[in-house]
Amino acid sequence: MSAPELDNLGSELLDAIARASTLAKLEEVRVAALGKKGLVSALMQQLGTLPPEARKDYGQAVNALKTSIGDALEAKRAELARAATAEKLAHERADVTLPVREGPLADGRIHPVSQVTCEITEIFADMGFSIAEGPDIETDFNNFTALNIPPEHPARQDHDTFYFAEAPDGSRPLLRTHTSPVQIRTMLAQKPPLRIIAPGRVYRCDSDQTHTPMFHQVEGLVIDEETHLGHLKWVLEEFCKAFFEVKQVKMRFRASYFPFTEPSMEVDIGYAKIGDEIRIGEGDQWLEILGCGMVHPNVLKNVGLDPERYQGFAFGLGIDRIAMLKYGMPDLRAFFAGDLRWLKHYGFPPLAIPILAAGLSS
Repeated sequence: MSAPELDNLGSELLDAIARASTLAKLEEVRVAALGKKGLVSALMQQLGTLPPEARKDYGQAVNALKTSIGDALEAKRAELARAATAEKLAHERADVTLPVREGPLADGRIHPVSQVTCEITEIFADMGFSIAEGPDIETDFNNFTALNIPPEHPARQDHDTFYFAEAPDGSRPLLRTHTSPVQIRTMLAQKPPLRIIAPGRVYRCDSDQTHTPMFHQVEGLVIDEETHLGHLKWVLEEFCKAFFEVKQVKMRFRASYFPFTEPSMEVDIGYAKIGDEIRIGEGDQWLEILGCGMVHPNVLKNVGLDPERYQGFAFGLGIDRIAMLKYGMPDLRAFFAGDLRWLKHYGFPPLAIPILAAGLSS
């Protein structure tokens, strides 16, 4: 193509660019001119068919045309974009009286189990307890033997415990039936004084309105040389007052039996039922909430501690059940059903972080 022909082509393309009235039409001109099969691209492909002495001038002319077309396209694109923005601003209006969408921070929910676990750990952390954790799959020694649970105890039977296949050495791993194995692991790994709580999942073969095969517990353990039953009663009383956010709470300690504590007790708290509401700290009715006792000397011996020198107390409660009691949830099975409607109703906002100074559930 001769120089006059290139000039004519350039004029036609520049004129087409100038006439483009929208960004879509301008894009059509760009594709027709500079696209893979466009006019200017076709001219560049002819470069190889020319004699060597003509290629330089021809290539420079086509490149100059390509540059001028590209500059014109960019200038027109900016002009059309400004015009489109001005048109949008002139005709669109924002109704500032419309409610703002709350977004994911408001839509998301913290599961009640997670929230109540945080509340419990906040209370005991304030008392100087540290958090201890252990695996869900445990040994028979940690889960039963070290805790003074005899071989004939019903909890060891298959109808109550989830066992794995027998290992080559004859042992049978199991899903822990309580978080007490964390106490054993802690006493084996650390020396007294100890003051820990152990929240976590536990597993038992049971399922009804108040039992599920997997649920959550938190257990506490204190071991030193001077701890006595009065310390245990004070810790539990202060916990109940802080957790239920009441100034006074009535507590009743009833004699019971647990293989790993002696003496052993079950703890009831006083409440009043007004309609469907349960009010802790009022009335003359009693509700069992946890078990506790002084650590059995045999447990101390099993972890290598001298019961003549050391003593301590332990307690345990179900996180799911105490959440049901505090927040009025009627069925434990709904905790694990994955129903978004239930979580929207009973869940907690993501930023509702439990703080004792501000009130746990405020």
